[in-house]
Formats: sequence, C-alpha cells, structure tokens
Amino acid sequence: MVVDARDLEITPDSHVRYVDTGTVGKVLDVKTENEVGWVKIDKTELWYLASHVELLDEKDIKKSRWGENNDVDIEDLKEKGLQFKDIELAADAGNGGG
Repeated sequence: MVVDARDLEITPDSHVRYVDTGTVGKVLDVKTENEVGWVKIDKTELWYLASHVELLDEKDIKKSRWGENNDVDIEDLKEKGLQFKDIELAADAGNGGG
C-alpha cells in the first residue's frame, strides 16, 4: 500500500499535490521499491516520493479549462489589447497620505 505524507492511501486516479512545488495532478500509477512508495503524476509524467505528496479531496481540486480548447483567436486578443491602448499612467498615482 502506498500512502501520502498524512498516511492516507493513494490509488491510481487519485488527485495529489506535491508539497515541495505545489504540482497537482492525477495519479497514473503507484509502486513500492525498497519499502518506499512512489506515485506517477499525469501533469509531468514523473515519479514522486509518496511521502512528499498530499492526497486531495474533490473540493480541493481546481478545475482548469486551459488546454481543453487550444483554439486561440488572435484577432480577438488584439482587439482586447487595443482597449488598453489609451490608458495613461501617472508617476504619482500611488502616493500615500503620509
């Protein structure tokens, strides 16, 4: 059995966070070598020490829509960028009252 940093069992298809970098992903595979647990995460396809990951609850998983639709409308982005063309920044805009 492979367990996380809090001694919770990790199974394939679980979602975990690597505590050192915050990398979050779905567990593709688990293994034990020399009594040390490892998990393979889909985001990086790398193996992580199971003792350095935390099992996430469904409510803790942030859904990202980036990558689901790789179609980017360049003209739409240019048009949105033009909205900021006439913005003026003043050097004294952030002065405090003291």
